[in-house]
Amino acid sequence: MTDQAGTDQGPEVTAQEPTRLRRSVIASAMGNATEWFDYGVYAATATYLTDAFFPGDLGTLGTMLGFAVSFLLRPLGGMVWGPMGDRIGRKAVLAITILLMAASTGAIGILPTHATAGVLAPILLIGLRVVQGFSTGGEYGGAATYLAECATDRKRGFLGSFLEFGTLAGFVGGSSVVLACQLALGSDAMHDWGWRIPFLLAVPLGLIGWYLREKLDESPVFTEVAEAETKTPPTGLRELFTNYRREILTLAGLVVALNVVNYTLLTYQPTYLQKTIGLGESSTTAMMLIGQLVMMVTLPFFGRLSDRVGRRPMWLVSLVGLAVLAVPMYWLMGQGTGWAITGFIVLGLLYVPQLSTISSTFPAIFPTHVRYAGFALGYNVSTAAFGGTAPLINEAVIEKTGWTLFPAMYMVAASLIGLVAWNFLRETAGTSLRGTEVPEAESEPVLAGGRLPA
Repeated sequence: MTDQAGTDQGPEVTAQEPTRLRRSVIASAMGNATEWFDYGVYAATATYLTDAFFPGDLGTLGTMLGFAVSFLLRPLGGMVWGPMGDRIGRKAVLAITILLMAASTGAIGILPTHATAGVLAPILLIGLRVVQGFSTGGEYGGAATYLAECATDRKRGFLGSFLEFGTLAGFVGGSSVVLACQLALGSDAMHDWGWRIPFLLAVPLGLIGWYLREKLDESPVFTEVAEAETKTPPTGLRELFTNYRREILTLAGLVVALNVVNYTLLTYQPTYLQKTIGLGESSTTAMMLIGQLVMMVTLPFFGRLSDRVGRRPMWLVSLVGLAVLAVPMYWLMGQGTGWAITGFIVLGLLYVPQLSTISSTFPAIFPTHVRYAGFALGYNVSTAAFGGTAPLINEAVIEKTGWTLFPAMYMVAASLIGLVAWNFLRETAGTSLRGTEVPEAESEPVLAGGRLPA
């Protein structure tokens, strides 16, 4: 092992052999796809859910509340699943969380509506969204941590980008299923019962993901620390808050920018376009699919690019670009369908440098013994406060003020917060994630008790 950035991990903890590594990538991405399949379906069926569960003048706000409330337990989920993943391993926790997500998503498809169960119907919906939030609190951080620890140092950006490929695949899959149902069943049937079909499909997806994860090997980086003869540092929340406050705050600030853009651009956008420029249901869904497919195609390219130029330059270009162009692009979206597609694609491509490097940037902020907990806690607290609430805030402000450019200004403000956090982000491209000290380029990994062997 040398101390040069770009050197792969030593032979005893080298990333898994190609077949196992591919399986790790697929299993990690599958869980992420299941998680985001739900969000994609929920966003694309928002108008149907409003009629089914929140009839009345404030129905859309009720649906957005149902979206936001799923994030309230994400921090608690991170506090439970994160330390558990640092103690017993990444694999076991990931298998549990994907089952919880699939079961709670599928259950939405069999809920009674407000017309048959009254106020109990929205209560049950919100309850299932809470379960989803709790499980998601351990799902995403664990999948990103596991994949980052399995990948080689030189290809962590490229391989990690496929986790976000799974994110968009789930979102696109959810939107595609809704669009197919709309075209096959028609508007009346969709409002009556057709909206249930996409939610029910989450169950077989989750079972496939669980099966794949059950066949995985544990992360080699975690295994090395767990089996080390020397005493490892303590894990858990107390260790995080005592010694890694800078790392938590850096991650949280970057996530503010990441997720305000994410949930505004990918989740609130269908509601925004239908209400602002009057796009029809199918046209809105098709437009979202086009933009998301463009983003999917470019994800591996940007991930590979980050392995060459570093994570910090990628984030800087993205944050500055969004801060400058969010308002002009949202104005452009209001000029018609063609311009809406153009504006969405431009903002999506500016966002992809962040999205493609999440799995290579965020896990590398923390050392091995607190990596899962640090990621899960910092990511989910910030997401709950600023990401999951973004659709609700955007809708409430537009309803109250009529200011249709507010979502763009919200994205600008979040990007500026991200730029502040960016100043404290260490460059970790090509850096080993081994050991029990904070990774940083040009540094040599350390295990408790001394340097790791070459």
